Amino acid sequence: MFEPEGRFYLRIDWTLLLLIISITGLGLLNLYSTSVSFSAPLFTQQIYWIFLGFSAFFITATIDYRFYDRAANLLYILGIISLVAVLVLGRMFFGSRRWLNIGPLVIQPSELMKIIIILTMAHYVNASPPKNDEGRSLKELAVPAFLVGLPALLILIQPDLGTMMIILLVFFSIMFLLKLRVRSLLTLAASALVLLPLIWTFVLQEYQKSRILVFLDPASDPTGDGWHIRQSMFAIGSGQFFGKGFMAGTQSQYQFLPAQWSDFPFAVWAEEWGFLGAVLLCSLYFVLVAWALRMAVTTRDRFASTICLGVGAMFFWHTIINMGMVMGLLPIVGVTLPLFSHGGSSMLTFMVSAGLLMSVSSRRYQL
Repeated sequence: MFEPEGRFYLRIDWTLLLLIISITGLGLLNLYSTSVSFSAPLFTQQIYWIFLGFSAFFITATIDYRFYDRAANLLYILGIISLVAVLVLGRMFFGSRRWLNIGPLVIQPSELMKIIIILTMAHYVNASPPKNDEGRSLKELAVPAFLVGLPALLILIQPDLGTMMIILLVFFSIMFLLKLRVRSLLTLAASALVLLPLIWTFVLQEYQKSRILVFLDPASDPTGDGWHIRQSMFAIGSGQFFGKGFMAGTQSQYQFLPAQWSDFPFAVWAEEWGFLGAVLLCSLYFVLVAWALRMAVTTRDRFASTICLGVGAMFFWHTIINMGMVMGLLPIVGVTLPLFSHGGSSMLTFMVSAGLLMSVSSRRYQL
C-alpha cells in the first residue's frame, strides 16, 4: 500500500508540487497582510493547517491510488454517517449546522465529502464502463445520481448551498467528460430546473435567497449583501494594473471587505497586487487544472483517470465560483479559493486532493 520512501522520491512530480507550494505561499502572504494588523490568530492557525495539509498530501501521495478504489465504498458510508452526525450533533454557526467538534478539532464533513464523491464516482466508472460508444444512458446514471444526490441533499439541509453546487458540478463534469449522452444531460438539466422552485420555497434559507436577489439587483440591499459585493468590486478595481502594494490595500486594511480571509481573499490580492498579480494567480490555477486534465488523458487506468478529472473539475469550479463571486458575476455562496483561503477543512480537502493527483502521477506507468 505504501511506497518505499526512496522510490517515491524519485517519482515526485515537481511541477505539481511547485504549483501547490506557490499557491499556498501566496495565500499565506495574502493572509498575513490582512490579519497581522489586527492581532488575529488567523495567520498562526493557517500555518498549522498548512503543516497538517502537507502531511496529508504526502501521506495520500505515498499510498498507491488503487487502494482508494478498494476503500471507496467504506469511505462513502463513513462520509454519509458524518453528514447525518452534523445534522444531529453539529455546531451551529451563522444559521448553518456544518461543523463537528472532534476533540480540539473542528471539521466540516461536507468539505471532505467532495473527495469521497470523486473516489466514489471513479470506483463506479471503473467498475461499470459504458455499454456502448454512444455514452451513458439515463438508466446507467441512476446509481451514480443516487450516490451523489444523497450527500448533496444532506449538505443542502445544513444548509450549504455552495458545497452542494460544487459536488453536483463535479459529478456532471465527470459524467460529461466520460461520454454522457447529450440527450441524458439535457434531461437531467431539465429535471434540475423543475426542482428549482421547490428548492427556493422549501429549502433555501432567507439569507441565501437574499444573496441571490442582491446578485440580481445589488442596489436592493446597499448596506447588507449589496455592500459586500460593492466593496469587493471597489477593491479589485482600485488595484488597477500594478496594485497598491503589500499591506497597502484600503478596503482590506480598514476591514471594508467582508470575510476577507475566507470568501474574499482574491479581492484583497487584486487590490494589493493589481491586474498583474491577479493574472499570476489565475495562471497558477489554470496550469494546475490543465495539468490534472493532461494527467487524466495520459493515464491508462480508468479509475486513476477519473480521479484526475474529478480533482481538476473541483479546483476549476471552486476557482471560477469564488472569483465570480468577488467580481459580482455570481451570487455569494461561500465557496473558498483553493489552497488560498483561510480554513482548515478547505486546506485539508485540497491538499488530500492534490495528494491523489501525485499518487496517480507517480504510478501511471506501472500498469
